[in-house]
Amino acid sequence: MIKVAINGYGTIGKRVADAVAAQPDMEVIGVSKTSVSAEAYIAKERGYPLYIADLGKKPAFEKAGIEVAGDVEAMLKAADIVVDATPGGVGEKNRPIYEKLGKKAIFQGGEDHEVAGFSFNAHANYNEAENHQFARVVSCNSTGLVRIIHALDQAFGVARVRAVMVRRGADPDDVKRGPIDAIVLNPASIPSHHGPDVNTVLPHINIVTLAMIVPTTFMHMHSIQMDLKKETTREEVLKVFENHSRIGLVRKTMGIKSNAQLREYTQDLGRPRTDLWENGVFEESVSILDGKEFYCFQAIHQEADVVPENIDCIRALMGTVKDSQESIRMTNEALGLVAIG
Repeated sequence: MIKVAINGYGTIGKRVADAVAAQPDMEVIGVSKTSVSAEAYIAKERGYPLYIADLGKKPAFEKAGIEVAGDVEAMLKAADIVVDATPGGVGEKNRPIYEKLGKKAIFQGGEDHEVAGFSFNAHANYNEAENHQFARVVSCNSTGLVRIIHALDQAFGVARVRAVMVRRGADPDDVKRGPIDAIVLNPASIPSHHGPDVNTVLPHINIVTLAMIVPTTFMHMHSIQMDLKKETTREEVLKVFENHSRIGLVRKTMGIKSNAQLREYTQDLGRPRTDLWENGVFEESVSILDGKEFYCFQAIHQEADVVPENIDCIRALMGTVKDSQESIRMTNEALGLVAIG
């Protein structure tokens, strides 16, 4: 069993912890929090040993009825690998600790590529990970882009990508961020950071991205255009998506035309935390013009799509499962991830 430590038990960390616990070849040996919170109580309910950075805060946890297993360094020493799910920028500060202890670690998309030196996507570069000590799972938007671009590049070749990210303003539990009544260019300059981020995994792709933030909390929406190298048809493209284990199709017959309706659907499916782990490509939007111009809309759940990628990255860095498709199958099966549509 691979012993996994989750450093940072927040939006991503708690999801990764549950995903690790579901795997047949992994176990959660500890999670970390900096202060008493609702998530600390959830960790207790899940039975995850809880570690804290500052043992001076231990009395506050104990007063709240939450047992502290020790400090973060003790957790790291007991682990085979660390998933660093701390807020953006904190992972860079944690890297020297992992280096000192000789631990493999996975960072999230909030860190720069240079923090790990290797950015990861299970379908695109799984087999390149094994000899690295560190890896970075690219951001939610970049993960969604890499999946769909790589799939079409493998099938038809991709000459050029132009994409607009319509980003949610904040996560559902974030009461400190906005906007409330505005559409904010993020950034106003072109390109946004998403294209260069995609290039850390797919360096050969010609991509330009634009982004804006809107007043919603659940999912990003992408408007994507690609120039393909080989002529194809809409039916052939749909078949590529149907055969991809992490690209789902929001069928026209479902009547779903919004992120809100898609969230309701995942909730009705009984998905944990209403998570959409896969890309949600709107079938009705998939178009091929003049044989080589591809268009679509896709929904990306910002809290969820990187979760299975973290699980596969654990196996890839540890070298325990050599075949990417086998790891993806194991992860999906344990999570109950069957792509919608």
